[in-house]
Amino acid sequence: MSKNNKALNLRDKISGNEVDLSLCNLTEVPVRELALFTKATVVDLSCNNITSLPPEFCNLTHLVKVDLSKNQLTCLPDDVGNLTSLQHLDLYNNKLTVLPVSFSQLRGLKWLDLKDNPLEAGLAKAAGDCLDEKQCKQCASKVLQHMSGLQDEVDRAREKRLLREKELERKREVKQREREAREKEARKREKAEEKEKRRKEYNAQMAAVAAREQQKKKSEDKKKKNGQAAGETKDKKVVEQSAPKPRRSLIGLMFKLLLLLLLGLAGVAAACRLTDLQKEAVCVPVNVALDDSLSWAKEQEGVVRQLVQNLSSAAKEFLESTQAPKN
Repeated sequence: MSKNNKALNLRDKISGNEVDLSLCNLTEVPVRELALFTKATVVDLSCNNITSLPPEFCNLTHLVKVDLSKNQLTCLPDDVGNLTSLQHLDLYNNKLTVLPVSFSQLRGLKWLDLKDNPLEAGLAKAAGDCLDEKQCKQCASKVLQHMSGLQDEVDRAREKRLLREKELERKREVKQREREAREKEARKREKAEEKEKRRKEYNAQMAAVAAREQQKKKSEDKKKKNGQAAGETKDKKVVEQSAPKPRRSLIGLMFKLLLLLLLGLAGVAAACRLTDLQKEAVCVPVNVALDDSLSWAKEQEGVVRQLVQNLSSAAKEFLESTQAPKN
């Protein structure tokens, strides 16, 4: 059956502001069709085989009275509290055990029937018997109070859960900040260690360079000292080589021979003159030669005196000539 046929059939079920869909063997609520007729505020869905209401049913906010008695409902939508216009709700003879917490938001609900449902104890006690109009009104009031209490518990539980989640989130944030702080400190420490390592490497390099420079300087100084020593040795050798080596020249040898000869002649002359050998035939020529030499020396004595006198006169004249300009 098409949507148009459904809408047409639903139109046939409408009388004024009421829609009668009871005893139609429905397994689901025609929510889309009901949404088209906002003036139909009363819906009778009793005596069908409906097991659940779709979430879209909660959008039918124009509904004032809904009869869902004698169906197979096991639960109501969580957002049933959105039916803010609802005043009358019949849930007689279904399979409900609990109601959604949002049920407490049905502030305009005046009449409620929950008989013949396997309700949990607290809800069943709040609902009561609902055997007449007065009890059904009391059922609506007491169930709303009961659900409000549950709503408060749920809200408190939600608040506690939110607080726990917030506390857990705060702890996670604290742990996250602590972890970030530790990581930051670790990175800072690693950077400091890396910097210290580079500084030590740099100092080691500088020390190595200084050591090489010092070694080089020592080597150069050593070479320089060795060079100076070698130069001094070389100069010494040159001096030694350039210095004339004492050698026996021919003239010195001849002088020594002549001196020895003269000494020998002097010894012979002395022996021939002063000893008893002067009468010997060997000493006669020697004595004659000695006498001649003495005579020559006496003859030369006057020449030597004259030469000394001449030298003295020349020196005196020289001194006088040097002193004359000063005066």
